[in-house]
Amino acid sequence: MNFISWNVNGLRACLSKGFQDFFDSTLPDFFCLQETKLQSGQLSLPLPGYTQYWNYAEKKGYSGTAVFAREPALKCTLGLGDPELDTEGRLITLEYPDFFLVTCYTPNAQRELARIDHRLKWDAAFREYLTALDQQKPVIICGDLNVAHQEIDLKNPSTNRGNAGFSDQERESFTRLLDAGFTDSFRYLHPDTVDAYTWWSYMFHARERNTGWRIDYFLVSRRFADQIMDTPIYSDVMGSDHCPVGLLLNI
Repeated sequence: MNFISWNVNGLRACLSKGFQDFFDSTLPDFFCLQETKLQSGQLSLPLPGYTQYWNYAEKKGYSGTAVFAREPALKCTLGLGDPELDTEGRLITLEYPDFFLVTCYTPNAQRELARIDHRLKWDAAFREYLTALDQQKPVIICGDLNVAHQEIDLKNPSTNRGNAGFSDQERESFTRLLDAGFTDSFRYLHPDTVDAYTWWSYMFHARERNTGWRIDYFLVSRRFADQIMDTPIYSDVMGSDHCPVGLLLNI
């Protein structure tokens, strides 16, 4: 099965920057989006052969997720089931006979870690939620998880230490998620690959210079790890400050 995930940083803007061309060139089994920045009814997106699932933030023009699936899910669940954490449209779970698919747009801790308490509360609830799913059947998790886990996952670790996305708290929280039974699919196949990034600042020609961060992931339940076949990073695909990432899984 072929999965793609992309933080589009506003789907309407991305549609004018080649989204449809990339979608049509890949036609995966599942296409997951984060940061759609849409409200219900604002966009009609004809995608023949796909069932569309959307989760919208209460705040207009903010956050939001979507999944386009070739096969309809047995069940679709929006959010974590926590009213305090479920106002921003950050999570969609699709259940299939052999696995769960979860797409996530993790909250940003923000400048000077102004939102770190909220972020860590999200991480703890997310970890508990995924662990419960994993007890039922394997889980495939994708999205912008807003953390560069190790120094190898960003260009300038020393100058970014303690910043949002590379704070000790967020990195340790991500380690706890992996330790709960999940595998970072890209690092599973490419443990030592450097300069593999999925997000670049719009400032200082960062993408041109490949001064980036790897913060977009596919994680899988550990028992699926030996079924990971490929984990492409589509770094040449423009349209957002993130690029799409993929997973080819033998299931």
